[in-house]
This record gives sequence, structure tokens and C-alpha cells, in this order.
Amino acid sequence: MRFTSQEEYGLRCMLQLARHEENGSLTIEEIAQNESLTVHYVGKLMRILLMGGLVESTRGQKGGYQLIQPAVKVSIADVLTVLDGPLFRAHYCERFTGLESICVHSTECSVRALWSTIDFAISRILDNTMLKDLVSGEKETNKMLRFKSGVEAAV
Repeated sequence: MRFTSQEEYGLRCMLQLARHEENGSLTIEEIAQNESLTVHYVGKLMRILLMGGLVESTRGQKGGYQLIQPAVKVSIADVLTVLDGPLFRAHYCERFTGLESICVHSTECSVRALWSTIDFAISRILDNTMLKDLVSGEKETNKMLRFKSGVEAAV
């Protein structure tokens, strides 16, 4: 499983807004500086997040971007879906049909069962993890995520 740079950096931009939600909005320049990204790239990401209904912008000297909803109500699944669509597409097996135009396993496929189980597990974690859950340090976040996902062993 791979995440695109757009998903990674867009999520980081959203986390910047979540960390600063008590203090008002952040400008594109501030987000870019905090995340060591270019202003142009952050601008592109913020437009995607704005069009996706996750952030709002305010013009003027005290303007910038802020979350539309509190960070405690914005799931990571919502953010990733706006940035690049769902992790697994509805017809992901149709891309790998071999020599035929349709998969020879279209009615009975154990590989599709594997992908669908992985999709379910990941979706459950992403749906139940909110931006607010990720604003603490890595150690605390790791502990919380392991608790939420039912994974007990530390990495």
C-alpha cells in the first residue's frame, strides 16, 4: 500500500491547522514554512482541501485557512478521500485481468477477498482516527492508534 505525496503533505497541512485551531487561521506561507514545503505546493493542496469542504479561507490581513469543523470531528479517511479519493477503488480487480478482457476469477476470487479484508481494516482505522488524535507527539499517537486498532505489540 502506498500513499501519494499529495495525501502525505495534504494531511500534514491539515495537522498544522488542527494544531493551531485555537489560535485562528494560518496563511499558506506559515504552513509552507512549518512543513518545509513550497508556497506553490501548499497553495495547491489548500485549494483541494477548500474545494473538498474541509477548510475555509478568510481574506485580509488576519486571513488564512482554518478547519471548517473542529479537529476532533475530522477523520483521516475524510482528509485522504478529498486529497486523492478512496484507498481502494470499487473495481480494483478489473485492472489485473491477465490476457482476457475480464478476470477469470470474477465469480470466485480469494485475492479479492484479501484486498477487501485489508480495505475494511484500514478503513475502520482511518474512519475512527481524527485529526485531533494525531496532534500529540509520536509516542502518544502511536500508543493511541495501537489501542484503537486492537494492536498490542509495540514496534
